[in-house]
Amino acid sequence: MKFVTSFKIGQVVSNNDIVSEFKVGNMGGMRRSLTTGTLVIIADHTKSLYDDKYYNQEIHYTGMGKYGDQVLKSQNRTLAESNTNGVEVHLFEVFEPKKYTYQGIVKLVDEPYQEVQKDENKIPRKVWIFPLKKIQYIEEK
Repeated sequence: MKFVTSFKIGQVVSNNDIVSEFKVGNMGGMRRSLTTGTLVIIADHTKSLYDDKYYNQEIHYTGMGKYGDQVLKSQNRTLAESNTNGVEVHLFEVFEPKKYTYQGIVKLVDEPYQEVQKDENKIPRKVWIFPLKKIQYIEEK
């Protein structure tokens, strides 16, 4: 059974709304819910630690981990395996602090890859990047 959210694409919600709707924790950019079978990912463009970028209609989302090289464990692994593990991935973007814009369900459309970005202490490290597309873009093609 797939989780059905009451949020509409483009709707701006609060962090508390996300916690209540998806039954996830209230912190972090990747939040897994065993209750709803979802992974909520948040691309916060107001913070400089993670360098999430768009290439055409794909968002290349940076994995979790603030210090040192990121590894494919925990939610990074969940996202890497999301096409086969049954977890539905929902994307929110932040363009203004505390305002989360729901972007809908996303799907991993290519293999995750690594690149070098600076960590919380400004030290270069390897991060995992996940190429994702919004489901409605996939269905249009």
